[in-house]
Amino acid sequence: MRLVPAWHTSTTPGGTVNTPAGLVVNLGGKTVYHLGDTALFSDLRLVGERDSLDAALMCIGGHYTMDRHDAVVAAELVGARTVIPCHYDTFPPIETEAEAFKSDVESRTAGEGRRRSDVVILQPGETHSL
Repeated sequence: MRLVPAWHTSTTPGGTVNTPAGLVVNLGGKTVYHLGDTALFSDLRLVGERDSLDAALMCIGGHYTMDRHDAVVAAELVGARTVIPCHYDTFPPIETEAEAFKSDVESRTAGEGRRRSDVVILQPGETHSL
């Protein structure tokens, strides 16, 4: 397990600045990358270059993190076999179209020379096995 960079502004009510991070977890022969609360940035590619990623959890809600359009690019940069969107549709500022995200990622990563990513949209309380 290791921490990797994420880009996100965050302060506590007392004014302390927090350092955002993503997390790469290797467990049971699978590697999962949670991008954390992040914006799109090009170094996301480095995680996928170092590890063969079975899954990536990424925010798509926008407003506080990247929106679904930036997340499509992030999915391509990361190159995980499975992408699971998170941090969306819990209140109005982060409402988005998860099915449109799924369609965009799967069509964008289906090109020649690219690793295809399948998007799994989970409802609250659902699970997914890799």
